[in-house]
Amino acid sequence: MPKLTEWAYPLAESLLAEPLPRRWKHCLGVADRARTIALVLDQDADLLEAAAVLHDIGYAPDLAKTGFHPLDGARYLRDVAGADKRIINLVAHHSCAWMEAEARGMREELESEFPRESAHLNDALCYCDMNTTPDGTSTTPIDRINEIAGRYGPDSLIGQFIRRAEPEILACTSRVLERVAAAKR
Repeated sequence: MPKLTEWAYPLAESLLAEPLPRRWKHCLGVADRARTIALVLDQDADLLEAAAVLHDIGYAPDLAKTGFHPLDGARYLRDVAGADKRIINLVAHHSCAWMEAEARGMREELESEFPRESAHLNDALCYCDMNTTPDGTSTTPIDRINEIAGRYGPDSLIGQFIRRAEPEILACTSRVLERVAAAKR
């Protein structure tokens, strides 16, 4: 069976590399972070890396329909790309997306179409995303949250969402780091 990443990388690149090169670098960096925690993912390591490289495809100009990138990306993966259901669900719910969906009045829509994957995998994808800069380099979740709030502005929907999500983002990071430390013992 071919690896999910063998399918995911070319798809993400085709959607992001040219129109959104910085977003593409971010997705590559998030996938790099996924490889660093593979030891706690067992058989799901390839799945997480594939979801990581695809997590922001909903920003692609041809895919952006609702303006809510987790939903737009997941719908594309489901309706057009025929992706693995677990990848679709991880993309739909990445990095506390339910909180942003709620702020947009879209939570019921998101959750009725896409069930959440295990907390373990959702934590892992949030960890990877929130420990990666827009340029794909490693960062801390605090710096990433501050960067997002600064980029969008504290009074924007995104600025307010990311501050509301901050405790859960930090908790996700802590849980992942605890699993990694335990696996190394």
